[in-house]
Amino acid sequence: MIIQTIEEQISQVTSANLLYTEYYSRWKYLLASYLGGDEYRVGAYLTRYQLETPAEYQARLISTPLENHCASVISVYNSFLFRTEPTREYGSIEYAPELADFIADTDFDGRDLDSFFKEVSQWSAVFGHAWIIVAKANVGATTRADELSQGVRPYLSLITPLMVLDWTYSRDRTGRLELTYLKYLEEINDTVRTVKEWYPDRVKTTQVNLRDRTITFEFTEENQLGYIPAVCAYHRRSTVRGIGISAISDIADAQRFIYNNTSEVEQSIRLDSHPSLVKTPETQAGSGAGSIIHMPDNLDGTLKPYLLEYSGGEIKSIYESINHMIGAIDKMANTGAVRASESRTMSGVAMETEFQLLNARLSEMADNLELAEEQMWKIWADYQGYTWDGEIDYPGSFNIRDTGAEVAQLVQARGAATDPVVLRKIDEHLLEWMDEDYVDLPFIDPNPQPGRTYADGEAIADSLPAAYQLATNAEVPPGQNCGNCAYYKPGELYCTKFDAPVRAVYWCAKWESYEEVSMMTAEIMVQIQEMIMNGMTNDEIMNQLPGITVDDIALAAANAARDNN
Repeated sequence: MIIQTIEEQISQVTSANLLYTEYYSRWKYLLASYLGGDEYRVGAYLTRYQLETPAEYQARLISTPLENHCASVISVYNSFLFRTEPTREYGSIEYAPELADFIADTDFDGRDLDSFFKEVSQWSAVFGHAWIIVAKANVGATTRADELSQGVRPYLSLITPLMVLDWTYSRDRTGRLELTYLKYLEEINDTVRTVKEWYPDRVKTTQVNLRDRTITFEFTEENQLGYIPAVCAYHRRSTVRGIGISAISDIADAQRFIYNNTSEVEQSIRLDSHPSLVKTPETQAGSGAGSIIHMPDNLDGTLKPYLLEYSGGEIKSIYESINHMIGAIDKMANTGAVRASESRTMSGVAMETEFQLLNARLSEMADNLELAEEQMWKIWADYQGYTWDGEIDYPGSFNIRDTGAEVAQLVQARGAATDPVVLRKIDEHLLEWMDEDYVDLPFIDPNPQPGRTYADGEAIADSLPAAYQLATNAEVPPGQNCGNCAYYKPGELYCTKFDAPVRAVYWCAKWESYEEVSMMTAEIMVQIQEMIMNGMTNDEIMNQLPGITVDDIALAAANAARDNN
């Protein structure tokens, strides 16, 4: 058995792998580039002049503003990514009693699930990747009911690459890569570091005081899952596992170029407005406008004071260089078409191409987020004894269009169109642009069918198609009629498709089925379980809770049995 000294243990706990050491300074630079402000100023990313004193350099740092393109680009990405919330089908865990609480407070810090993954998207874009840890407290509960009574459930933690010191992937017998070791800084408090180390069979927590060089706390517990419950959420994958490609890697360097040029503009203005005065030490001169210069009587006539005029490059050329670099940033980020300064100068074809490139980039980001969330839900379900059979769907395409130009085209097309069908289609597109439902638009039939009546003599609306007929006719598919059509309004005996009154026992070729919405909720499931415990029959439960089926009762009974095991 190898006996380690305290110093060796501290070095081992706080050590990092070679990849972390290699990328650490770059990650800090990307973080400062995204945060801006004092974080960027403290990083001293302004190029120092030769022979410049520390005081002069500090003055330049304070007086130079940062035009933060990194934060702007990531904000653009996230605004499109989460304009439409992801669709989540939870499968068999939909009515799990702990699910609603987890979605509302995902990290035990008040953030809901959507807010948490917005932050995952943000930090993975900054660093290239971010880690999601799925943890669950081990309180010694023997049943699920005990855990529920104590409020124990899985929760998420978001860890940035700067905090993850070491990680190891290994292949199992089937050749699949799996995470076999993960070490990260869980908390930093002054000189105290809390380090968490995950192994497939155990979890070790160590608290180290770097000032005193002591280990103040050490605890090892069993890993409940048998594998490490961590997900690496990539912005874009690199060739190195556990390392992603940042969205702002090149943009940060361009931003730094603009930052240095902005300093040059400020210096040029100062030198041009306040030229340097060259004089001997004995000559007394003021610094204000119209000041008097006192020259010594014995001063050599060839040593008269004079102004050293600035003859550097024009400020205009510096601004041209800055504007060129801003255009380069837009090209790198594919955001030129959504920046106001660019939209006035880009052609329609160029803007459409830029929209397509941005859409492709956003689709890739959405796919990576979707994959990370799917992996997270699998771990969450394993903690709770479920099998994850749900589905997560992030938007695959983003509505990135020049709506002003589209509306102008629609208005122009409407003025030229004469066919009622074409006019209706144009109006539908306009309603879509206004976020209104096109079914509210009155139907205009280009081929009305007048003169038809029901058997009792009542007139059939002209707008109903020629195929409108009794549902009992031989050519009508079995089980289809207006009464069970998606376009039918039962209370009004009305068809929203053809904007006309209809009869439930009739049918037309535009028939569409509607999906029945289950009445089951987590609260209703609890009521069903209580009724089952009170000995009520299925018929009695369904009479008490209209809309509930035998399948719903069976599901509630199965969940109750599982929770009490």
